[in-house]
Amino acid sequence: MLVTTTPFIEGRPVREYKGAIYAQSILGATATADLWGAIRDFMRGQSRTYESALAKCRIEAMKGLEAEAAKVGANAIIGVDLDYNTVGPQATMLMVSVSGTAVVI
Repeated sequence: MLVTTTPFIEGRPVREYKGAIYAQSILGATATADLWGAIRDFMRGQSRTYESALAKCRIEAMKGLEAEAAKVGANAIIGVDLDYNTVGPQATMLMVSVSGTAVVI
């Protein structure tokens, strides 16, 4: 599956638009991860714990988006947009929302 953030794919015209598709991934942050993340932030100005959690969440959301595209018979996704948010009580969970346009090229 070809996935791009651009509204078109150079040299590959869109033959059919299948519509907008969406996927989300939510990852709960544990108290231990929060504590170690805070310590790392303080010591190095960077938190590998949160970077890893966000990467995992992004990968899962992208897998979900590709699955949605496959359901509608698309072979590519254009105009992909990723959004990162915190959700839940006291913003204890990380969420990645992803959207795009499923197309046949």
